Amino acid sequence: MMTDRHARQPVRTAGAPLAEAAGAVVLVHGRGASAESILGLVDELGCPDWSYLAPQAADWTWYPHSFMAPIEANEPKLSSALRALGSIVEQIEATGLDRKQIVLAGFSQGACLTAEFAARHAGRWGGVVVLAGGLIGPEGTPRDYAGRFEGMPVFLGCADNDPHIPLARVNETADVFTRMGADVDPRIYPGLGHTVNADELDAFRAMLDRAEARNSRALD
Repeated sequence: MMTDRHARQPVRTAGAPLAEAAGAVVLVHGRGASAESILGLVDELGCPDWSYLAPQAADWTWYPHSFMAPIEANEPKLSSALRALGSIVEQIEATGLDRKQIVLAGFSQGACLTAEFAARHAGRWGGVVVLAGGLIGPEGTPRDYAGRFEGMPVFLGCADNDPHIPLARVNETADVFTRMGADVDPRIYPGLGHTVNADELDAFRAMLDRAEARNSRALD
């Protein structure tokens, strides 16, 4: 049985070449979607100086069951998906960008994977954007992650009526990231459903703009 289903999947790209980019955004698609579909956010963000990398999940899903299921029920695909994100980060770092120049972002199942990867690899990233998602695992999962975020910005956006993402899990995720030293901006949208709205894209764009300005000052 193949235990690393996502290891040899393609990574789609958009925006500036990594060697010339202000920073890199790892965009993680949701269940049943594709790398190409989440790259559709790039034009809406309007930040062409960034490089965007979107991994493709095997069979269009990162793990088989709900993100609220027992973690072992989503193995080995969950661990394979987390390794896939780690591999992309290593590729980005190999071009000379550091983690302060990398923003991790995802939607739905991809947002859950992004949140879990960030929590397991805490540090000073450029930022984390969780659109309709939260940390992985059933209610009562220990959240004893190592590391600190050192003031890293985190945006959490979700509807109050999202059919897939319980509001309690969004709030728990915000609390965990805050406890780990992140600067968390949680926004709950009444009646939004399971989608992304203009306010979330504005927040995402603002995070990239701030990261680019911060990194430019650091080079002066």
